[in-house]
Amino acid sequence: MADKAKLFRLILIGLIIISLALAAGVFVLFQQERAKALDLQTQLEDVKIKQQKAEAELTRSRKAVAQLEEKLREVQDKIDGLTVDLQKEKDAQKSLLSQIDQLTSDLTAVKEAKAVAEKKFTQAKDDLDKAQEQLKKITSQKTELEKNIETLESKSQSTPETKTSVGVELGKIVVSPDITAQAQAAQQAPAAVAQVKPAVEAKSMAHKLEGEILVINKEYNFAVINLGSNNGAEMGDVFSVYRNDKYLGDLKVEKVHDSMSAAGFVTSDLKDKLSEGDKAVLKNK
Repeated sequence: MADKAKLFRLILIGLIIISLALAAGVFVLFQQERAKALDLQTQLEDVKIKQQKAEAELTRSRKAVAQLEEKLREVQDKIDGLTVDLQKEKDAQKSLLSQIDQLTSDLTAVKEAKAVAEKKFTQAKDDLDKAQEQLKKITSQKTELEKNIETLESKSQSTPETKTSVGVELGKIVVSPDITAQAQAAQQAPAAVAQVKPAVEAKSMAHKLEGEILVINKEYNFAVINLGSNNGAEMGDVFSVYRNDKYLGDLKVEKVHDSMSAAGFVTSDLKDKLSEGDKAVLKNK
């Protein structure tokens, strides 16, 4: 009986020891788990803080993206506007090239007409020289004929005998049809000259024309002046070009329209001196 009680006590002590060991183990495990839980809580707080920072960064990034998209749209609008302006500029350039081609064609026609006019002018000058020479000859013959008539009249008034003889001599004087025509031409020539001279003097006394340079074409060596036939400009007129009262050179009109004229450079270096807006003044003719 005593042995059973001793055995029972031993078993009870063993169970108590085991319970204490288990309790100690559980306590240790609890402390470890608690420490892990606290560590996890700390890590979770860190994660939340990092998440908030990430969300704030994401929000800033989204705002930046929105701003970039807005700027991209503005840039695209500007590009579209520049594209439209570029197309307009191209169209204007095509129109200007077309006008230049037309002016070039007109200038070619003017040069051809100028060559024909110069040829006709040379022919007319030769004819005028011949006519002047013929007029001098006729005038000389007329003067000599008038002297002969005066001499014969003075002789006829001196004595009756002389008068009779003079009458015979006068009867022998024959004026050929050619000389008569030449005399008539000689009488008419001064009247024609008298009619032409006032017109030339009136033209030379005309007021000076003043305009400005509209276009300069260096490739085909001409400039366009804003003076035409309506203003009194004519083929062959020479205009002096000034900038701030400084003389630059001369232009010679080669083609005349109603409100503008095309003029060539008298000197080759003039095209590099002129600018649009320079003043053009008609030289005295």
